[in-house]
Amino acid sequence: MIRFLQKLRRHGAAADPADARPRGDGRLLAAGAATAALALGIAACGGSSDANTGGSGEAGTIDLVAYSTPQTAYEESIEPGFGETSEGADVGFKNSFGASGDQSRAVEAGLPADVVHLPLEPDMTRLVEAGLIAEDYEDTEYNGGTQNSVVVFVTRPGNPEGIDSWDDLVTGEVEVITPNPFTSGGARWNLMAAYGSQIAQGKSEDEALDFVAQILENTPVQDASARDALQTFIGGKGDVLLSYENEAIGAIDAGEELEYTIPDETILIETKAAVTEEADDPEAAQAFLDFQLTDEGQRLWAESGYRPVNEKILAEYEQDFPQPKELFTIEEFGGWETVATEFFDPENGSVAAIERDLGVATE
Repeated sequence: MIRFLQKLRRHGAAADPADARPRGDGRLLAAGAATAALALGIAACGGSSDANTGGSGEAGTIDLVAYSTPQTAYEESIEPGFGETSEGADVGFKNSFGASGDQSRAVEAGLPADVVHLPLEPDMTRLVEAGLIAEDYEDTEYNGGTQNSVVVFVTRPGNPEGIDSWDDLVTGEVEVITPNPFTSGGARWNLMAAYGSQIAQGKSEDEALDFVAQILENTPVQDASARDALQTFIGGKGDVLLSYENEAIGAIDAGEELEYTIPDETILIETKAAVTEEADDPEAAQAFLDFQLTDEGQRLWAESGYRPVNEKILAEYEQDFPQPKELFTIEEFGGWETVATEFFDPENGSVAAIERDLGVATE
């Protein structure tokens, strides 16, 4: 196992030893503690806010509806960055963050939204079918994405259970924390990462599904969202948290005493964003999305713990985002349209059957 000393995520600037945290080669990445006051920042769950974190708001307000985890990135980095541009100087924001499925259904039911950013293609497809997002929203250079992530293992300081591989999660002696896949997009990515890890190791589909069942059997609580699951873990429940890489980085940067490991086999998390058909100011909303794909916007995502979709900018942060040995995508399992039906259909999906056997809600 190789350890790296992390440098500041600012254009490769050398880190002060007091600010450094050990990083790994895709195996172990860790951080020491900071102050308890900083920890309160990450402890807030997602929700709605009328934050004018962009410009003055004199030219109008963008209603942003997104999944729970990028709240801090948007409100402390992306929106203020946009506010410093000519297009965003007079634009304010009204934000809503929450579990992916809940957010998608809320927009379908009438929640005002100018820009929607969700981690699962089916949650975006629901809005396409409702006529709220253009059918061709993915016809962009990065297939409708603005940032990526991967699934990681988050552990206590020193990794006391020695959790380095997927097999370490199913010994029967480890409590796993992951959200409910029928409310959380992050949970679906977690379970498909677990499933795909077994396929990557040469296991059969039945063996891979049995592995998912073992993980869920070892999960004592399934929260509604990835952010809620993080708070459960920070609160002391569980031995390992399955999480977005960016969630782990954000918690550590906020001062939480956590470590995280990128397993040898993991999945590339590709989220989707689009301007809605009912945007009050579609030009401003599109300018906000376009800003996120500029070099500056991509660096802001990287500074917030997300992998840039722009390969050039990603290369600038290669020490922060090491390449896993086996990085697979959801397309290897037929894409989200197939996966949503075969694994997560509430009535007939294979994961739904596992959850029902465990007494977990799938509606």
